[in-house]
Amino acid sequence: MTSTLTGPPGPAFPAGRTPAAGRTPAPAWRKWRGPLAVVAAVIAGGVLIALLQPAAGTTGYLDPGNPQPDGARALATLLAERGTAVTRVSSVAGAAAAAGSGTVTLLIAEPELLTVGQLQSLARLPGNRIIADPDPAVLAVLAPGITEVRQTPVRAISPRCALPGARLAGSAELGGSALQTTATGAARCYPAGGHPSLVRYVAGGRVITVLGTGAPLANANLGRLGNAALALNLLGGRSRLVWLVPGPPAPGSGGAGGPQAFTSIVPAGAYLVLGQLVIAAVLAALWRGRRLGPVVAERLPVVVRAAETVEGHGRLYRAHRSRDRAAAALRDAARGRILRVLGLPGTADATAVATLLAARSGRPADEITALLAGPVPADDAALVALAEGLDALEREVQIP
Repeated sequence: MTSTLTGPPGPAFPAGRTPAAGRTPAPAWRKWRGPLAVVAAVIAGGVLIALLQPAAGTTGYLDPGNPQPDGARALATLLAERGTAVTRVSSVAGAAAAAGSGTVTLLIAEPELLTVGQLQSLARLPGNRIIADPDPAVLAVLAPGITEVRQTPVRAISPRCALPGARLAGSAELGGSALQTTATGAARCYPAGGHPSLVRYVAGGRVITVLGTGAPLANANLGRLGNAALALNLLGGRSRLVWLVPGPPAPGSGGAGGPQAFTSIVPAGAYLVLGQLVIAAVLAALWRGRRLGPVVAERLPVVVRAAETVEGHGRLYRAHRSRDRAAAALRDAARGRILRVLGLPGTADATAVATLLAARSGRPADEITALLAGPVPADDAALVALAEGLDALEREVQIP
């Protein structure tokens, strides 16, 4: 009977083969070229996604830089050709900086995106004011004296008022918010359902114009009816036009929508990059896992005989004075061999085993119990006596 012990792992080469003499080891960077390639691919994908994203500030409704049907680039171009400098801003602070102290007209697109505080800041800016498609909260701050009655469909409507710019433009696509005003001397044009959808009046030395809809300003509608003429007449009166296209309110800013969830403000491109990173991590894990390869059996460098192993364990027990472990090992081994001869399971009751052994050996049951489950030997001599007693007990019950 022999036992084997494994020493330090030997060289990872098949028997009889050694690495070629003088072979230069591979550069360290080569084992990292796979992960580096994956990282480079992920970075390149992220850059490509970022480049494919539309430029900020060019896709909004009535945005002067937006060439889409709902944008207003065509109108901004016409105004610039006629000498009106158009300045696009996306914040109230930008509008205040662009307005300065000179003569200027402020056009506000999508005013419902502004908070009450931002509307109040706009109300303090100098110059004329044009508001497209406002809601009641916007009217209360930027156009006091005008209220919204109801919503009406956008359709071709004749001006039916004395406002020169409206009379010269003729029919245009108006409607949307049907308005009502108590301002003295206000021009009420393009009635929809008995209420005007365009109101212009003077308050505090400035001209305030309210459009029930921004349809006449959009690229898709500019060429129909008198939309272009009406838009140029309303916006082209000053040499400078500040066009405010506000962005969505910041989370927790107190806008109508209230605080937004974090996931709602994360751009879609971030999720695409995250998905690429997950895929890259899975592929890297699979690649590294396959490099381990199948299990390879190697010849052990040393074969140790069972007797030497037992002697080695014994010396270790003796060096550490582990008589308790040595006694437990002797008793467990003897008990296992005896139970196999008696045909009893390993969970057999100790009292029943002692009774059966006493009948076969002629020894008292207490003596057998002390041998198989007694106290820890007090010294080495008691340990040797225990081993001899267990051997004798095995011979008496005819252990082969």
